[in-house]
Amino acid sequence: MVMLPNGFTLANLFFGIYAIVSASRGQFDLAVSCILVGGVCDALDGRVARATNTGSRFGEELDSLVDAVSFGLAPALLLYFAVLRHEGWDWIFVFLFTAMAVMRLARFNIEQAGHAKTYFRGLPSPAAGGVLASYWWFSQTPIYQQTSIGDLPWHTVVQFLMAGLAFLMISNVPYLAWPTFNLRTLRGVVGLLIFIGLGVGLVFLPKSFFFPVGLLYVITGVLAAGVRGMLERQGPTTAEHEAVSPADYGVELEEEEDDEDDIEIAPPPRETEATRRKRRRRRGRRGPNPPTDSHSSEGSPE
Repeated sequence: MVMLPNGFTLANLFFGIYAIVSASRGQFDLAVSCILVGGVCDALDGRVARATNTGSRFGEELDSLVDAVSFGLAPALLLYFAVLRHEGWDWIFVFLFTAMAVMRLARFNIEQAGHAKTYFRGLPSPAAGGVLASYWWFSQTPIYQQTSIGDLPWHTVVQFLMAGLAFLMISNVPYLAWPTFNLRTLRGVVGLLIFIGLGVGLVFLPKSFFFPVGLLYVITGVLAAGVRGMLERQGPTTAEHEAVSPADYGVELEEEEDDEDDIEIAPPPRETEATRRKRRRRRGRRGPNPPTDSHSSEGSPE
């Protein structure tokens, strides 16, 4: 049972490696299928681990390393072999996309791995890799080839697509997490329906379905973050202004230093003639003083 979720993770790695091999052979349709099947395995390994109570830190690290290959390197190489120019510097987009996927997975391990979540900070790498890979499928459909969409400069568009997806992975844009599958809550029912819908689309309309739906998910997250940012930029109320400290506006208050060198010690007050006469009268009433050392002010017995 412990190896069961890790088996799904290694299956994801198998399909990721096979996608790279297929793309290098010019079998681009097969490469896209492998990446999407790897995404299904990635969606199942965590759920199997939770269902069997076999989750571990090892499984989390293994899943991230595999995702870097299956959803970082594999989709980028697929687009490099299928669309980008092999001469020149187009390969730099492969590096950019893969590097951001690795950084996104490293940040996820530090901030969100192992915790229940309703959203992801940044675009999830499986979503980014799936959108990038499914572009090739979409480019083979009549919608693409027989309409004005196909007349766009897609070589340049793909470069911007790779760069945009790469930076969204390391951004702070929140994206909704995949809801759990159950029939007890509305969120669970919606998650189950979405999963069934994706399965139906994969079977009946794979090439014309996944790229538009994935692109809609990406754009929806950006628009939602933009609306939220505009609402947060509205001015605070008077009460909020009073509660804000200068440090909240970037103003640093200088603290007073308590150095010993800066402390001035006042000299003792001088003894006046009247004070000396009073002290002598008090001594006369108490009797003569004992002999004293002439070098001390108050003296000490010999």
